Amino acid sequence: MEPIMNPDVNLSANRTAKKKKRTRVPWILHLMVLPAALLVFVFSYVPMSGIIMAFQDYKAPLGITGSPFVGLKHFQYMFENDYFMKITWNTVLFACSKIVLNLIIPFTFALLLNEVRHMGYKRSIQTLVYLPHFLSWVTLGGILIDLLAQTGIVNQFLTYLFGIKPVFFLGDGTWFRLTIIFSDVWKEFGFNTIIFLAALAGINPALYEAAEVDGASRIKQTLYITIPSLIPILIVVATLALGNVLNANFDQIFNLYSPMIYQQGDIIDTFVYREGLLSGQFSFATAVSLFKSIISLILIVISYRLAYRFAGYRIF
Repeated sequence: MEPIMNPDVNLSANRTAKKKKRTRVPWILHLMVLPAALLVFVFSYVPMSGIIMAFQDYKAPLGITGSPFVGLKHFQYMFENDYFMKITWNTVLFACSKIVLNLIIPFTFALLLNEVRHMGYKRSIQTLVYLPHFLSWVTLGGILIDLLAQTGIVNQFLTYLFGIKPVFFLGDGTWFRLTIIFSDVWKEFGFNTIIFLAALAGINPALYEAAEVDGASRIKQTLYITIPSLIPILIVVATLALGNVLNANFDQIFNLYSPMIYQQGDIIDTFVYREGLLSGQFSFATAVSLFKSIISLILIVISYRLAYRFAGYRIF
């Protein structure tokens, strides 16, 4: 007589087998990821051993193992240095201005572009505005230097039409700050618009149909359907941007600034570059860079917490 099998046991066994089959990843996929993982390990994790230089009076002939420890000497000097506080303020000013404008302008532009009904015009405009994103700051910096020079086409245009004296865009501290902020926004706002256009594409069309039946105008549809639907993604983008408060775009500043506007244009990254690589103050530059990295890590953790709390967004 054959034993009677419990159907619940068979069902549980089948579920366990299917679950193992789904979670089993072929070894070839791990092998494909291996080169990228090795590159990250070699270029991102191995260099982190150099952090110890921040606590040493590093001498190149002695190396990391032979240089004497000085504790928090470089951090103390960093906080007592008035110029460090100035470049920190410059960094926060540049970064926060870019973050705010790169939220407001793409958000507004996405709403306006969404109202364009001719798909050919819409796609052409979208392509033109996000094309500058793909230009490097080395190329774009050279173009801006020529355009904004005192004898450049911009100053010639201002002088010819309005009789304004040539403006020293890249040599005057105030104008340099404005140039840095608005050139970055011009370069990036088109690409950032894609995020909001993707969110607009996900809005249920039935909401607009119901609003039209109720007699709502396009403005009211925008105010009561489109904008509220975009608020969650706006919150996510804004909170995640908090992690970049101390990142003011080294490439842009480095290609446009000059010694005459260091007081108004210097940021933490360019300061670290000059102190570490040009002046040979490796320990002090490492201390400044480490301080920036720690603050950035804290801000990133806070931003992810806020994104999860207010918008339900999480990666891990």
